[in-house]
Amino acid sequence: MDGTATDSSTPPTANAMRRALRRARDGVALDVTEAAVLLQARGEDLLDLCASAARVRDAGLEAAGRPGVITYSKSVFIPLTRLCRDKCHYCTFATVPGKLRRDGHGMFMSPDEVLEVARRGAELGCKEALITLGDKPEDRWPEAREWLDAHGYDDTVAYVRAMSIRILEETGLLPHLNPGVLGWTDFQRLKPVSASMGMMLETTATRLWSEPGGPHFGSPDKEPAVRLRVLEDAGRSSVPFTSGLLIGIGETHQERAESLFALRRVSRAYHGVQELILQNFRAKPDTAMRGMPDAELDELVATVAVARHLMGPAACLQAPPNLVDGEYERLIAAGVDDWGGVSPLTPDHVNPERPWPQIERLAERSAAAGFELRERLAVYPEYVLRGEPWLDPRVLPHVRALADPATGLANPDAVVRGLPWQEPEDLPESYGRTDLHTAVDTEGRTGDRRADFEDVYGDWEVLREQVLAKGAPERLAGDLREALAVAAADPARLTDDQALALFHADGPALDALCRIADDVRRDAVGDDVTYCVTRNINFTNVCYTGCRFCAFAQRRTDADAYTLSLEQVADRAAQAWEVGATEVCMQGGIHPDLPGTAYFDIARAVKERVPGIHVHAFSPMEVVNGATRTGLSIRDWLQRAKESGLDTIPGTAAEILDDEVRWVLTKGKLPAATWVEVVTTAHELGIRSSSTMMYGHVDTPEHWLGHLRLLAEIQQRTGGFTEFVTLPFIHTNAPVYLAGIARPGPSARDNRAVVAMARLLLHPHIPNIQTSWVKLGAEGAAEMLRSGANDLGGTLMEETISRMAGSAYGSYKSVRDLQAIAEAAGRPHRQRTTTYGEVPAERRAAALASDGHLPELLPVLD
Repeated sequence: MDGTATDSSTPPTANAMRRALRRARDGVALDVTEAAVLLQARGEDLLDLCASAARVRDAGLEAAGRPGVITYSKSVFIPLTRLCRDKCHYCTFATVPGKLRRDGHGMFMSPDEVLEVARRGAELGCKEALITLGDKPEDRWPEAREWLDAHGYDDTVAYVRAMSIRILEETGLLPHLNPGVLGWTDFQRLKPVSASMGMMLETTATRLWSEPGGPHFGSPDKEPAVRLRVLEDAGRSSVPFTSGLLIGIGETHQERAESLFALRRVSRAYHGVQELILQNFRAKPDTAMRGMPDAELDELVATVAVARHLMGPAACLQAPPNLVDGEYERLIAAGVDDWGGVSPLTPDHVNPERPWPQIERLAERSAAAGFELRERLAVYPEYVLRGEPWLDPRVLPHVRALADPATGLANPDAVVRGLPWQEPEDLPESYGRTDLHTAVDTEGRTGDRRADFEDVYGDWEVLREQVLAKGAPERLAGDLREALAVAAADPARLTDDQALALFHADGPALDALCRIADDVRRDAVGDDVTYCVTRNINFTNVCYTGCRFCAFAQRRTDADAYTLSLEQVADRAAQAWEVGATEVCMQGGIHPDLPGTAYFDIARAVKERVPGIHVHAFSPMEVVNGATRTGLSIRDWLQRAKESGLDTIPGTAAEILDDEVRWVLTKGKLPAATWVEVVTTAHELGIRSSSTMMYGHVDTPEHWLGHLRLLAEIQQRTGGFTEFVTLPFIHTNAPVYLAGIARPGPSARDNRAVVAMARLLLHPHIPNIQTSWVKLGAEGAAEMLRSGANDLGGTLMEETISRMAGSAYGSYKSVRDLQAIAEAAGRPHRQRTTTYGEVPAERRAAALASDGHLPELLPVLD
């Protein structure tokens, strides 16, 4: 395979090159075809392209406040393990267990070896620990699995996390992690212990991975779709991330252009790509590609220049200086602004045959090209200055200890020394508007959007384009009469086409559908309308997850931010018990200072104060947050929570269980598969849950159908769902609506169709269908009771999440209010427990005596 990119088509015409160069000079957006043309610029055309690229770079440096500055990071290279499950045909980094043994090495570097390198680097003034390793070696090599087991680590990521903590604490270097392909949960585990992470995309040319003889054939982690997903998960997790291309491994110019556009798309969507590395292939002996020619310097220069035009002035572009035989000036002229990690101590273990240039020499050559060489940290200055949510609070002090507070670059006078790293041990002290659940009804929100509206959610324009590209949902033609007949005879026999036709029903057909659903409801659970006397306790609204539908989440510095203490949470539970509650429902934001054990403490505090109350708490997102912060598996964390007093979990954080929709609705929330993992694990441990669906935003009936089918399938396996809760999207203050992307919630027709179809599609597996008076009001809830629902949820007593979003139906309902809704639907009513059991007479009497709500002054606690 030829190592230089070649196209099957003829080279670009002179006219095509002139047009593309003119558009580049004029700053006009280039398309893929034009980029592919410019990648082939040579001679005077390449000089022209580089000149315009350099102007773009210079404008970006001027805007960033560092004109004429080119950066580097003073680092040490720590090859944590050279075992890898991939078989890249050009790699000399990866090796086999036998060779490691022959050379006197372990399967992984030992902690002592890691810290020895890091300490020596700190003594030399290094500030970055570049931790590089192979992908998931334990999946291929039993020796790697045995080493991890013997040393007490569940997987390689756990060892990376442990070593990163020790490096932070004992040396002060900032870990930059390159562990290869990571999942969303892996990012949650590693973000608190690193300043930044990275993984080269290399190429999006799938054929180089899928076809025998290709450089990535036989390497599961080099599938382009997998690597793009990693970049997106990094962006969703607000991780400053390094990526880039390896050019000259057999890709065409068109494929290289497509790879650059893929990187640009991810960068625009999440603003998390901190730098792009453009690396030229250099053949190495003892590899399958040893006979391929090196990528020509002109190929690299053109790629840098095109990348600069595509990524724009704010992008940071790097080309490794040890791979270009001293041609530094050409790279500077093409638009680079960074030389990457340069070590005075360790070799480049990926390219050991090519030593790093001396920093003094690099400074001289940069100065000769008119640039001052300045040291940066492992994380780029823009992210240092932004702080949260890009830098986790647990690692932020380590970064600030080494950063110039004015520029975000490395502080040349900083002393590199270890600082304590630890999870917060306690729930943060209470602060803020702890009466927000009542104040939002009387005083309203302080503002219609949080302070970081333009940053925390990603790029609104990219999202808008993404949603518009899908188009509006189409009303499907179908035989409604036949579908209604099947629904009435046996809902389990409904085909997907029939179900979709019914989701679109309107007029008399919708009335018929709701009657059928109501009949099924009567046969399944009888006529009683059930409700629970419960109190919501949202213990904090501080959150940086970036859910685009959520108006509840606040930054710590926002006027509406608050956090409750353990004592205040327990006080609220005790108040609820006094007025007849059988349950407290507790959920909160993903607070950056919240320790993973805080959830255990919250459940325990409630149970100690009120032993008889049911603790219904912690969404799947909170479960994952707790598990990653404590280092426990999801199963072990849930078991600990159960032992602390947790009884059931709310099946919220589901939204729509389709990642295509989820990644529009939320930037950083857990993927659908992780939600499923949490609830099924909970069910296996005897922790039951509700299930939910939020609809009426950017979703379609096809998404509703898939969501309900998935819930029915889970229920058939676990039997753990107590109910299904319909959650109509409240648009008023939702960021995704304010940005002009989501529609303004579901229509009345949508609500009736969703409730009716939930009854039919979940029958007989989930017998209880709950409607939300918070979101629909009393009249709307009564209508849903006539459409297949049988449950009204709870009295709540305080409700903040929907109220912050703009719901107009108050923060609580009394028992008599809920009974009145049932009576409006012509049905009897009955109080229930969380799991739909009988309520003790004493609890029923207490609830009726107080009417199930708190005296006016009780909710407000100093």
